[in-house]
Amino acid sequence: MPALGPARAQAPATPAAAPAAPAGEIQRLIEVLRDDARRAEFLRALEAAQRASPAAAAPAAAAPAATAPASAAPAAANGTPAAAPAAAEGAAAAPAATEVTILAPNTLGAQLLMGASQRLQALSESVLAAAQALTDVQGVAVWAAGIVRDPVTQTRVLDAAWKLALLFSLALLAEWITARALRRWSDRLDAMAPERGNVWTWMRRVPLVLGRFVLDLIPVAAFAVVSYGLIGFVRPLPTTELVLLTANNAYIALRAVMAGSRMLFSPASAHLRLVQVGDETSAYINIWIRRIVVVALFGYAVAEAGLLFGLPWSAYDAILRISLLIVSILLVIVILQNRHQVADALRAKPLPEGETADRTRLLFRALRNRLAEIWHLLAILWLFALWGVWALEIRDGFERLLRGSALTLVIFGLAKLADVLMRRIVTRGFRIGPDLARRYPGLEARANRYLPVLKGFASALIGCVTLLFLMEAWGFDAFAWFGRGQLGARLLASLVSMALTIVVAVAIWEFSNAAIQRHLTKLSRDAQAARSARVRTLLPMLRTVLSASIIIFVALNILTEIGVNVAPLIAGAGVIGLAIGFGSQTLVRDVITGIFLLFEDAVAVGDVVQLSGLSGVVEQLSIRSIKLRAMDGSVHIIPFSAVTTVTNMTRDFGFAVLDVSVAYGEDTDRVGEVLREIAAEIRTDAKLGPQIRDDLEILGVERLADSGVVIRARVKTDPSARWSVGREFNRRIKQRFDKLGIEIPYPHQKLVITGGGKHPAEEDFPEAAPGAKTAS
Repeated sequence: MPALGPARAQAPATPAAAPAAPAGEIQRLIEVLRDDARRAEFLRALEAAQRASPAAAAPAAAAPAATAPASAAPAAANGTPAAAPAAAEGAAAAPAATEVTILAPNTLGAQLLMGASQRLQALSESVLAAAQALTDVQGVAVWAAGIVRDPVTQTRVLDAAWKLALLFSLALLAEWITARALRRWSDRLDAMAPERGNVWTWMRRVPLVLGRFVLDLIPVAAFAVVSYGLIGFVRPLPTTELVLLTANNAYIALRAVMAGSRMLFSPASAHLRLVQVGDETSAYINIWIRRIVVVALFGYAVAEAGLLFGLPWSAYDAILRISLLIVSILLVIVILQNRHQVADALRAKPLPEGETADRTRLLFRALRNRLAEIWHLLAILWLFALWGVWALEIRDGFERLLRGSALTLVIFGLAKLADVLMRRIVTRGFRIGPDLARRYPGLEARANRYLPVLKGFASALIGCVTLLFLMEAWGFDAFAWFGRGQLGARLLASLVSMALTIVVAVAIWEFSNAAIQRHLTKLSRDAQAARSARVRTLLPMLRTVLSASIIIFVALNILTEIGVNVAPLIAGAGVIGLAIGFGSQTLVRDVITGIFLLFEDAVAVGDVVQLSGLSGVVEQLSIRSIKLRAMDGSVHIIPFSAVTTVTNMTRDFGFAVLDVSVAYGEDTDRVGEVLREIAAEIRTDAKLGPQIRDDLEILGVERLADSGVVIRARVKTDPSARWSVGREFNRRIKQRFDKLGIEIPYPHQKLVITGGGKHPAEEDFPEAAPGAKTAS
């Protein structure tokens, strides 16, 4: 097999780079030429290759043709013609595709994309090569067809078949007779074995188990003696002899492994069982060991026998890979069937009632529980990794796999510990003390807002570092990527720059919000309600502008670090902004008018205003409109461009204007004194008194109405108290006037009819009803 190894290597991509033929291939070529049957097969392969090659390629292939026999000898010896058409197609150079560079050259983004593309291409080529070797069904079909057409090979196959059947029949008979003769000795050992007990009982059982193991190996030895001894008597061909030896070796290995399995688990006898498991479990393990070993040894024997009859190396590799893949699948089935039992064994036992574990113990319990949940996934992944290392023929693959697996467990454990410690450090670092919380009331809420983000960032950072250590453990030399001038160092510098940009942007945002909040608190504490309302009105707009500016700045910085040319983006944004400006002049007018109204302090949130014939309380001021809430609950949305006049009824102070109507027969001076008394009483009210800023002002008789005299008065109040104070005045005026007998007139008319100084006679009004009156 080592001598045949070079034949499995891939052919060079170009003839000029073809190395000299190894000594093993030259020796194999000599053996082919000495054997008549194999020499004829080799000549047929060369003739087939010559017929398949195009005539036009003959001059170009003249130079490399000198080395063709040496390199083609192993393939011809295996019964496969040289793949001339495929080589010709591989030698043809495809036109180079024009590379389209989206990013600027030599930038971080371009280097990242190029490196990822190269590594992905290398990985895909390796996987494709393994897949082609795994599924080389065509090579097996060509080989089988060659056996059917070649009478020489048929003779060799039939010779090997009947001699193998004869040899195995006699050897198996010898094994059965020997096992039959030794059965009573095995039964005696079983009877002598002690029952299950302590360690001393188990130690007494060991010699008996070893004795039965020797008894189990004696029939296998009888099989080997008979089978190997008969090989010389049947006088096989050289190829047949190798086939017989391969089959013997496979069967003897199977019987030896099963004898070892019986020694450990002993499905038929619990007295001679070294591993203390139940009868069902021991039978289960023995059955699966037999299945796995049979598949592995049978695949190996078939591949080796086929190779002796000219099976191509690619098909040989495919048979071995498929056999071990089936073995891996069988092991996966075993893992999945027993995942719950193993998980129960790995999972931490519940704590006794009343017992509390410390932090370290809790951490290890959490790790055990997590391992119990995912152990089967890790085992399956490791199995297929083993198969992949062997199938891809990775150099030092098994050693790297074992070392990488051990380091992976250590790295994951340290990463979990670092993640827990980092989360605790972040939590303690953002803990706000009582004094600081009282001094800055909103600081704790803002800090808690960023606490999950920082914990996630810390976990992501630990994950990246863990990934680097894992790649280094698996032999990818990840730390070398961060050397001076390497791509990793540039990537790290760009990430640090982007992180600092984001941190500065967040700091500016939070300091701005904190300054605004402190200013609002100071205005509220100093009883500057008007300025506080104004700032509160401007705050949403200011935050919107600030957040947009910060986002644009951060986005441009990140794009610059990646390597994207932001100049076209800025120019395009300018053109788009110009187009939007022309198409949205009304919107621009709304925004500009609103900004001037706010800076002139014409209106603020909470004011009672009248705009465009609509009145209500200002609930919200956006960048382009104002939202009013009417008395009946209706909402009015008024664009700033529609506002021509602003009537603000809650600015600085207000007057509750009173128009008191009394009958013509009442004394107006007395009515004024009564109004002053009512005003004095209201000023003593606990709720309304503080809202009145001055004494009642009697303005005098406002007008002489149809049914009474109107006396006007007013009282100065807080901006929003005029309506409540006015309603209270009206209530008390009604009660006081009723008490004092002051008549409050109501609308009426008095009709006077004259007739020369006499009242008209009733007969002058024949239609009038009896008893009707003339005045109303």
